[in-house]
Amino acid sequence: MALDENRRVTDQRPRYDCLLFDLDDTLYPLSSGLSAADPKSITDYVNQKVVIGNSRSPDLRELYETYGTVLAGLTATGYEVDHHDYHSFVNESVPYENLKPDPVLKNLLLSMPQRKIIFTNGDKFHVAKVLNKLGLEDCFEGIICFETLNPPSKITENSNKQDKPIVNSTIPKTPIICKPSKEAMEQVLRLANADPQKTIFFDDSPRNMSAGKRAGLHTVLVGTSVRTEGADFAIESIHDIRETLPEIWAEEDAESSENVASGRGAGATIETVVTA
Repeated sequence: MALDENRRVTDQRPRYDCLLFDLDDTLYPLSSGLSAADPKSITDYVNQKVVIGNSRSPDLRELYETYGTVLAGLTATGYEVDHHDYHSFVNESVPYENLKPDPVLKNLLLSMPQRKIIFTNGDKFHVAKVLNKLGLEDCFEGIICFETLNPPSKITENSNKQDKPIVNSTIPKTPIICKPSKEAMEQVLRLANADPQKTIFFDDSPRNMSAGKRAGLHTVLVGTSVRTEGADFAIESIHDIRETLPEIWAEEDAESSENVASGRGAGATIETVVTA
C-alpha cells in the first residue's frame, strides 16, 4: 500500500469512539438541587441505622473526600451497611420533581455518532429515575453504576470488615469500587471495551477529572468555565459540547460533505451523458 493510502486510512479512523458521561450535576445543572438533599439524608441514615451503639460518629465529609462516597468510606472503616437499604433511604429524599425533560440535550446526544455510556457512582434506581425525568432513557448504549462495579459477590470477596469501626487510623482499603479510584477507571474502560485515547469523559468533579486523566482519557469538566488539574476542557453546561468539541461530529460532518460532493459529481456526469 502506498504511503498516501496509508495516511488516508489513518485520517479516516474516528478520533473518538466512546463518550463517558457522569450523571448527577453533569447531565443536569447543580442548581436543580438534587445533590443538596444528599448530606442531610446521608447523615440521618448514619445516625439512625449505622452508629447505633457506637461511641463516636464518623466524619462523613472526611470519608467522602477520602473514598469518593460516604458508603465506600463507611464500609472501609468497618461499619456494616446494607447497600440497597442505604441507597433506598437516601433516594427517598431526592427531589426528582425538580428535573424536567431536556429535548435540547436529547437531540444533542442523539446527534453524536459515538457510543455513549453513563458512568456514575449512583445506584441503578437513581440512574433510571434521573434519565426518565430528563427524557434521556434512549440516549445511552449502556449504564455503569454502583451495582455494575459492585456486584454482591465481588463486595463479599473484597470485604475487609473490621471487628470495630476504625476512626482516625491508617486509611484502610475499601471493598467498594467507585470514582475516583484507579480500580473504577480501569473497570469502566474494560466494561465499556473502550480505548482511553479515543474516549472522552464528562464529569463535574475536579478529582474525577484527575483520575480520568491518569487513566489516559480525554476529559471535560462540566459546570464551570475554569479548567482544573486533569481537565482538558471546561464547560459551563453540558449543552455547550458542540461549541467546545466540534470534533465529536467531525467524521459525520466530513462524511456528509463527501456525500454532497459525490451527489453533485454524479449529477454533473449524468448531465454530460445526456448532453452527449
